[in-house]
Amino acid sequence: MQETYTVYLIETRPAETVPEGGTPATPDTLWRRYSEFELLRTYLLVTYPYIVIPPLPEKRVSDAYLEGKVKNLYKFKFVWHKLSADNLDPDFVERRRGGLENFLLRVASHSVLSNDEIFFHFLTEGWRERVLETGFQDKADSRLKSLSAMFRVKNPDKRFTALKHYCDELNTVISQLLRVRARVADRLYGVYKVHGNYGRVFSEWSAIEKEMGDGLQSAGHHMDTYAASIDDILEEEEHYADQLKEYLFYTDAVRSVCRKHELIQYELEMAAQDLTHKKQQKEELATGTVRVFSLKGMTSKLFGQESQEQRESRLAALEQSIQEGEEAVKEKNTECQEFVRTAWEDIERFKEQKDKDLREALISYAIMQISMCKKGIQVWSNAKECFNKM
Repeated sequence: MQETYTVYLIETRPAETVPEGGTPATPDTLWRRYSEFELLRTYLLVTYPYIVIPPLPEKRVSDAYLEGKVKNLYKFKFVWHKLSADNLDPDFVERRRGGLENFLLRVASHSVLSNDEIFFHFLTEGWRERVLETGFQDKADSRLKSLSAMFRVKNPDKRFTALKHYCDELNTVISQLLRVRARVADRLYGVYKVHGNYGRVFSEWSAIEKEMGDGLQSAGHHMDTYAASIDDILEEEEHYADQLKEYLFYTDAVRSVCRKHELIQYELEMAAQDLTHKKQQKEELATGTVRVFSLKGMTSKLFGQESQEQRESRLAALEQSIQEGEEAVKEKNTECQEFVRTAWEDIERFKEQKDKDLREALISYAIMQISMCKKGIQVWSNAKECFNKM
């Protein structure tokens, strides 16, 4: 059996302005699979943990999403809803293509990500060998390690904690909004298609009338046109739904930044705790007192105290270890501060982008709804004129 998969054509061209009367440069083209987009995003996540990496569209149709589509297909025979679990379904592939294009545009417009060498090679040739040579997979933090840090960190940054809560709430709100939109779209489809029944009835009625026939026939035509327009309207609605879905997936990208901060904070706390323990050991060794029960203290009581040379050797070793520990704490503290600074800069950028995108999407959605209502008024106004002429 041969493997069947979808590849996407990427076109790139120089960004320089074409002089007046000049000929635009021929775009460079190449093919990429969805799995290659996944590899690129994973590389970006590992290499730039302080950046909110743009999300990819869904790899597969989710079960809940598919269930809703199948129900609608059975109920209304949606052309708009003719999605299947097959990843090669043309409608699904086209929507995913749009999402992948949006991902590339997001990365290309980012001041840091756009200058990444691997991203440049992704848009040219021979990129897979180069990305694997970076060894990014060895640097990836395990999910188990991140979960351990989340539950064991003692002094979490309140800003990142609040940001995580906000992401959870935003995820819930957008999920509810998508469900409400889907229910409204279902009912809207039914209302529009019922107007098709008006058209059929008026056309049949016109056949048995002489004086009223032309008016009824014209009114039926307006109703048929109105009913047929729902497919294009719902296609446009899906576009707005995809915009909302992107930010549904963005919430996990923001959580990823928060998890990385928790991991760095946890490592800092562990380094500080280890340094405190070593300093306590040095104090106990220097004074000969043991503050807490230890196996070393019991051994000393059973087999006698260690010699002066042994004690001095241990003290020297502890001094060296403490110096190394202080350097480690200083290094981790600097890393944590730098991560907070750079991460918060990108989070502020993301917030501005989010507010702008969602505001524009909601305004466009409202304009579309107003346009739909105006079309409905116009259809019935036309029908009224037809009835007046009977």
